[in-house]
Amino acid sequence: MSGERTVLVLGHPRRPEAVRACAEVVERLCVAGLRTLLLITDGVDIPGCATAERVDAAGAQRALDDLELVLVLGGDGTVLRAAELVVGTTVPLLAVNLGHVGFLAEVEREQLALTVGHVVDREYTVEERATLHVDVVVDGEVVHSGWALNDVSVEKGARERVLELVVEVDSRPVTSFGCDGVVMATPTGSTAYSFSAGGPVVWPTVEAIVLTPISAHALFARPLVVSPTSVLAVQVMARTPTDAVMWCDGQRGVNVPHGARVAVTGGRERIHLARITTVAFADRLVAKFRLPVNGWRGAADPVGAERAARQSGHDEPAPQSDGGG
Repeated sequence: MSGERTVLVLGHPRRPEAVRACAEVVERLCVAGLRTLLLITDGVDIPGCATAERVDAAGAQRALDDLELVLVLGGDGTVLRAAELVVGTTVPLLAVNLGHVGFLAEVEREQLALTVGHVVDREYTVEERATLHVDVVVDGEVVHSGWALNDVSVEKGARERVLELVVEVDSRPVTSFGCDGVVMATPTGSTAYSFSAGGPVVWPTVEAIVLTPISAHALFARPLVVSPTSVLAVQVMARTPTDAVMWCDGQRGVNVPHGARVAVTGGRERIHLARITTVAFADRLVAKFRLPVNGWRGAADPVGAERAARQSGHDEPAPQSDGGG
């Protein structure tokens, strides 16, 4: 890596808010003396960023050894596309939410200038997030392999049909049912598609894989939580009336024929997320989903409060709340 500090900026080129944010970020980074690369996606350039060097995906891959950080401006979909660039490296992603929920984002749009300041001053920490590895196996042969940060889903290919699946854990059958599909998610992805399908929220520090059925027709069709060292698999039954489609993070899809087996386990790669705040995951959950917390008057357990304060970067336990939102 060269001595020059290099930041890659990635924004949605067709969203006016992202275009304006990119221009502001590029200007601030360049004024601070950082080399700034601007990713051209879908062949669409972002105007108003004359001081940035333009690169396509291939150019960004070549520049990975020089990158200090990728600054992502957009929603969770944009973050997932950025993850494809840096998977297998230690280059962190720092996301500013310009979408809706934006669970993968660190800060909101109004904190954009503050965020750039933290990047310039190197005032951020980096945490690792687990990934999934997936193999599609046909007649005992792996025909496709992939990875995901959020989730791997197996879904029916025809809307009017039902997908017949067998679920197995560590090569042992657990249950079978007709369904619209299943989602196998990391803790990071537990607040995304899996959550929408009725799966549990899993704290990012937990090591687990969650399987959540989608509209299953069965008495036992509850989410399962297994170790990331387990192999969680679904097999498309030969009698199922439709082919299936497997999606990794909703971005990369492949057809899955009758009789095929989709096997998921914890991935070797890690995605690194930059953090400039010490907000607890519970607080992030409340804020993103606008959960009601009226009536809470502070931690009843002083030991637990002290532990939470240490984990969030504070020296003393937080004072008790008077309640109310």
